[in-house]
Amino acid sequence: MSLHADSGLAKTKRLLIISPNWIGDMVMAQPLLQLLKLQYADHAIDVLAPTSVAPVLKAMAEVDTILETPFKHGALQLRERWRYARMLRQRGYAAAYILPNTLKFALLPWMAGIKKRVGYKGESRYGLINVMHFDDKTKSRSMVPFYAALACAPSPQMPAHVPKPCLSVRDEQKHAALNQVGLSAAQPLICFAPGAEFGNAKRWPASHFAALANTILQHHPEIQIALLGSPKDASVCEEIQALSPQVYQLAGKTRLDQAVALMSSSLAVVSNDSGLLHIASALNRPVMAIYGSTDPDHAPPFSDIAHSFSLRLPCSPCKQRECPLAHHDCMQKLNPDLVWQALKPLLTDVNVCH
Repeated sequence: MSLHADSGLAKTKRLLIISPNWIGDMVMAQPLLQLLKLQYADHAIDVLAPTSVAPVLKAMAEVDTILETPFKHGALQLRERWRYARMLRQRGYAAAYILPNTLKFALLPWMAGIKKRVGYKGESRYGLINVMHFDDKTKSRSMVPFYAALACAPSPQMPAHVPKPCLSVRDEQKHAALNQVGLSAAQPLICFAPGAEFGNAKRWPASHFAALANTILQHHPEIQIALLGSPKDASVCEEIQALSPQVYQLAGKTRLDQAVALMSSSLAVVSNDSGLLHIASALNRPVMAIYGSTDPDHAPPFSDIAHSFSLRLPCSPCKQRECPLAHHDCMQKLNPDLVWQALKPLLTDVNVCH
């Protein structure tokens, strides 16, 4: 939404969340919203987020209003921030939770005069953050408790109880998405997410996805397999389709909200470590999560049925965009049959599962 002056806005008690820039990170921050809603039951929660993240926020029950970030990536745009902060001030926020670690996002709630400003130290944000948390680099913790800790007083200890990320999609949205992309609601669906925005090192080979698709269809020809992703993922998905022609190549052909609805309708989701993986997990779909250059313990799936695949080679997790050794063994040597053996029990009776 676009902000505008409204004398009634300040009458509603509100909290402001400034979203991370990555879809997966915002999904993993959703438990923070759950905890804040328990603490501030009479407050509405607004989330300021990039346009790319906004569709996921629509599936979060705790979110009252989505404010789309008007700023250019990487630019300070100080004048524009002052102008936007004046409009935020009119909404009368009781507190702001700043999830990105950058200085420029901490400026906004300070400029808006929000009295309680919560976040991690990040880029030495003393004064801008007045309820400051510190990330102990010597104690590894996954992203969900990292964000959830902001709901508590600053402490080196993790919160005692952290809920799972949770997204929900209405049945009518599911049916509409299936119809819009030409999939049948009467046939079971499995979604593949072969992309990874961060870089190629996080991608399982297209040939492995195709081999898995062919194995599934050999045993269960009634299953529909949809390839999901952004326009950047279209080429790798087309490569998969060339090797497995019966799959539906939808990368770059669906909006994010449609992809969310399709995953919510699926029997299972097979995905690299990406935003779509964390969306599927928060939808509580069975997840086959494939890790190579990243750490499966840092951002694991949380669905009731979840399998994380990692060869845990000595060279991984390297956390690089491209394999620094040029062999990509962490993904190349992760055999499709490993994923099939975990997926197969979910498909023993697809009619019941569906």
